[in-house]
Amino acid sequence: MKKRHIFTSESVGEGHPDKVADLISDSILDACIAQDPTSRVACETLVKDNHVILAGEITTQAVVDYEAIVRKVVDDIGYRTAADDEVFNTASIEVTNYLSTQSPDIAQGVDACAAEGKDGSEQGAGDQGIMFGYAANETPELMPAPIMFAHRIMIELARVRHAGEATWLRPDSKSQVAVEYDENGRPERIVNVVLSTQHTEDVSIDTIRDFCSALIRRVLPAELITEQTEFFINPTGRFVIGGPHGDSGLTGRKIIVDTYGGMGRHGGGAFSGKDCSKVDRSGAYMCRWVAKHIVAAGLADRCELQVSYAIGKADPTSIMVDVDTFGTAVVDESTIIERVKKAFSFKPADMESALGLRRPIFSRTTNYGHFTKADLPWEQLDPARLAILKGE
Repeated sequence: MKKRHIFTSESVGEGHPDKVADLISDSILDACIAQDPTSRVACETLVKDNHVILAGEITTQAVVDYEAIVRKVVDDIGYRTAADDEVFNTASIEVTNYLSTQSPDIAQGVDACAAEGKDGSEQGAGDQGIMFGYAANETPELMPAPIMFAHRIMIELARVRHAGEATWLRPDSKSQVAVEYDENGRPERIVNVVLSTQHTEDVSIDTIRDFCSALIRRVLPAELITEQTEFFINPTGRFVIGGPHGDSGLTGRKIIVDTYGGMGRHGGGAFSGKDCSKVDRSGAYMCRWVAKHIVAAGLADRCELQVSYAIGKADPTSIMVDVDTFGTAVVDESTIIERVKKAFSFKPADMESALGLRRPIFSRTTNYGHFTKADLPWEQLDPARLAILKGE
């Protein structure tokens, strides 16, 4: 019998410094592939105080005004004022560009052509690496409950801030939700919620806590909130200085927020700022797509899948449906593996084609999880593939 346990996940708002960096990187990626779908992009961003530093490798035919993109992102997030306590804002930021072109040694491995020493002429993986995908039937999104609940709080907080419903809200914020699971592995109750939000100087802590308490109750399942559920709202009592003024931000530093909140494993490679030739991103999206199909097909309540690659090679070095279905599979796991291999191809070019990854859709993924939005291609179920997995 399974044991009762508590699992906690966190999310962060679009104004969190790491997410500012992620969105700048993904917006630059979208700008490149909007003009040149074959762009190779690996863009990383560092933000601190009023400085924005771009670094990485971009090879593209697109003509991109990087500084204009940075300023638009910062403005859209809501860092617009130049108050004494808000150093990071649209007017004052200074952009430093250290972007260069992709190494030709890497390019020959990725390009769909023969090259000296390369094994084959197919499009190869852009790097070695390990990717994981996960799905669970705890929420409509087939995601773990703790991370989805934490995202819901951040989404609603951003909505009310952009709508002007609480003019004292500022962009930086974080949430955390602890969920207790019963002996059958089902969410039973919310143990506690942590919410910290940046605010203006003039608002009282009582106003913040009353407003945020109501917001939390509005977006989380009422049946999971009990008399024992604790809310910890702005527990330090003050959060005026935030964003890149309060802390530095770096692309790819919130990979657990981006994925499964720690419930499923992560291969280590970040997503944001990378085009789909980087299997860190495309492979993780593919694994999520497959895992979601397995759970949606009713083959398991939970599923984790792993794929690994060698740089320059088209075929994965391994595919493991460790249908660590975690004991929830209704058919033999070897059968699931056979059906997965029949229904899906994990070659880089095939993943790009199946998921339509040569489109400027990546800034949509940056905030509130890469596996939470129904309109993204790796979140959509394919009836034909579902039928194969069901053995029909």
